[in-house]
Amino acid sequence: MQAFLDVVNKVVTAINDVVWGWPMIIMILGTGVLLTVLTRGLQVRKFKESVNTTIVPAVKEIGKKKDKSDKNTKTVSQFEAFSAAISGTVGTGNIIGVTSAILTGGPGAVFWMWLCAFFGMVTNYAENVLGLYYREKEKDGSFSGGAFYYIEKGIHQKWLAFFAAFVCLIAAMGMSGVQNNKICGTLSASFGFADSTMIKLIIGIVVSMCAALVIIGGIKRIGSVASKLVPIMSLLFIVMSVIILILNITAIPKAFSMIFGNIFGFKAMAGGFGGYLFGKVIQKGMARGVFSNEAGLGSSVIAHSASDTKEPVKQGLWGIFEVFFDTFVICTLTALIILTTTIHSGEIETLSAATSDSGLALSVFTQNFGLFGTIVFSVIIPLFAFTTIMAWSYYGEKACGYLFKGLGVKGQQVAVSCFKALFLIMIVASAVIKSDLVWAIDDAANGLMAIPNLIAVVLLSGKVVKITKNYFDRKAGKNVAPMLHADPQLNREFAKEREF
Repeated sequence: MQAFLDVVNKVVTAINDVVWGWPMIIMILGTGVLLTVLTRGLQVRKFKESVNTTIVPAVKEIGKKKDKSDKNTKTVSQFEAFSAAISGTVGTGNIIGVTSAILTGGPGAVFWMWLCAFFGMVTNYAENVLGLYYREKEKDGSFSGGAFYYIEKGIHQKWLAFFAAFVCLIAAMGMSGVQNNKICGTLSASFGFADSTMIKLIIGIVVSMCAALVIIGGIKRIGSVASKLVPIMSLLFIVMSVIILILNITAIPKAFSMIFGNIFGFKAMAGGFGGYLFGKVIQKGMARGVFSNEAGLGSSVIAHSASDTKEPVKQGLWGIFEVFFDTFVICTLTALIILTTTIHSGEIETLSAATSDSGLALSVFTQNFGLFGTIVFSVIIPLFAFTTIMAWSYYGEKACGYLFKGLGVKGQQVAVSCFKALFLIMIVASAVIKSDLVWAIDDAANGLMAIPNLIAVVLLSGKVVKITKNYFDRKAGKNVAPMLHADPQLNREFAKEREF
């Protein structure tokens, strides 16, 4: 068995070297740059509006009772769609993944995460706009959307759409493995059972059972649970991180100096970090950045497409805030608490690629808060990971439904049920698989997912510009026909419910 896993590891590593090489870096950044130019820096020009029309109203609605008539609808609110999407992005990649990027690519990798996120904000916006514009309305009134839909309907390449759906299916399985692997590793290590396979297996079974209770309920239950868990876990992490930064405030200037001083990886750093090749710094920063915020993958758009809003641009604005929050807030806080704590304690001198990413992240909380920090970390990581598992179960479900829609409704249901069963089994199995292999498999799947999605986004960038202009023209009071959906009939139906 071990020999087989070693072969798999070598094959996946070889795929990653190709997938996450310069072509992918150019595609991701190039797409973001292109969209930024075509939309005249939309992520900057409309950032305030993206906050005021998305998260601000959503925060005001927290605690208010929902209209009972909403219970029978098959769609989800904008905030629930956002919560489901952000739960897929805010996961262990934000903590363990960022830590890993720093260890294997150096602090300079953080800069490339930021750069990736800046352009990723408008890429994610474009994905959401296309997702809603080309989504399908199901017989039960719900919506199905994602990269595979706008690849098929937008650029008319059904084979590429099938490939996108297939790798999304694999990525969903891999993501469940990555997240649960860290849940099991964190909890077992926190309570002194790091080497116990049995304990990890038991944790995996419990996580799988909890996931099943949510997954069975579909996007409505996922959105509902995520809309409650995401604010709590995010606020808890932000508060703890700010306290850590205050405790290590004198090390903050040096932390930023290390990030900006090692962007290109040429200069050897102090201590165990050593020197890093330019390509390695970018590769780790970009790979972990995309892994974290998912801009360019075409994954979070699947959740956004289930929204009850009829305006593609309104949901697109959620995408801008989503990437900002994920990378510029959560990932930046992670990078700073890792660097400032290790600088303050002197451990920065001993860090290297061989250092355990999860062990280092845990030690940061323990060093600053003692046993309380260990407990908090043991709560945060499982929460982050579990919400990501929920979101990716839905992404995989929709990809599976797309792949087998030719079998009819009953055939689709059987295929989706089989996927859910395999997804839950993978959660259990990942509890005892080596962490490096799980990460490598998911990195490869993410990279393969990005390729067809980015091709479609680039080819449909002109459509994104037209839909965007149409929205803001109408909002400014111009009398123009709304562009809400590619299907003329649905466009007319949605136009009757438009806000302006």
